[in-house]
Amino acid sequence: MPINTKQFGRIGVLMGGYSSERAISLKSGTAIFEALKAEHCDVVALDIQDQEEQKIIDLIKKADIDIAFIALHGQLGEDGTIQSILEKLEIPYPGSGVDASRLSINKVLAQNLFKKNNIQIAPFVSLVKKNSADIDEVINQLKSFPLVVKPACEGSSIGVTLVRNKKELIKAIDVAWQYGPQVLVEKYIKGRELTVGILNQKALCVIEICAKGDFFDFAAKYQSGLTEYIFPAQIPQQTALRIQKMALDAHTALGCEDLSRVDFILSDDGTPYVLEINTIPGFTSTSLLPKAAKEAGLNFNQLCFKLVELAYGKKKKSTTIPVSR
Repeated sequence: MPINTKQFGRIGVLMGGYSSERAISLKSGTAIFEALKAEHCDVVALDIQDQEEQKIIDLIKKADIDIAFIALHGQLGEDGTIQSILEKLEIPYPGSGVDASRLSINKVLAQNLFKKNNIQIAPFVSLVKKNSADIDEVINQLKSFPLVVKPACEGSSIGVTLVRNKKELIKAIDVAWQYGPQVLVEKYIKGRELTVGILNQKALCVIEICAKGDFFDFAAKYQSGLTEYIFPAQIPQQTALRIQKMALDAHTALGCEDLSRVDFILSDDGTPYVLEINTIPGFTSTSLLPKAAKEAGLNFNQLCFKLVELAYGKKKKSTTIPVSR
């Protein structure tokens, strides 16, 4: 029986934004917009270009939307900002709320929570720009090279560097600080790169990422032909189940909802390590959550539609359950 898409009202796909991932966000948003349009939804694309909150509010109000589909990667989309705005406007959206988003985008806060919840992670050190970084102390704590340097609050591997000596470490930290005041330096774990999508609080299949470079960097993620994806990953079933459970544990530990993507390294000795979690994963032709959903029987259009249904479910719940005062 065909679903009545009119019940959803007008859906606004929020894309663009002002983060370093703007170009990818526009690709994701356009793909989502086209998918929902193909499903006969009343959908409008909203390219957010202003940083001022009131201007963002005015743009959303003018569009007169009933549901928001967030396709904003990085700052604004994944740090709780747009979620806070939408909640003020009482517009439901699929995905994690304000607090979970703020925790998840900050790799240092997320790693600390993973550690607290006994989720296996690589040894790491965090640096704050206002304190002069003691490079020798970082090396002493992490014991040996290679190391990976990451800005705390960037996605798409932007500003991430693999370093093999002290000179490279100093340079990489300077690069990472261009993207924010906090930097994560972690032990490089040699192994296979894996990822697990979460959809509606269920772990999807494990995907193996075979990048042609040293690691799954920005170019490997978004340039066709630089990476091979194997799904499901060719790993023992028990290992796959363990990784899926870890992914769901990581998603739950941060309070995430509806969808996320959890990235892993499976070390050469068979130990899985959580690298990070993405609360607004990519929705481009090379993106991994859509690949995993397809393996589970949902094509791209159906995946987008499913997420709209989850947002609509939140709307129905908020209008049917009385709020206690």
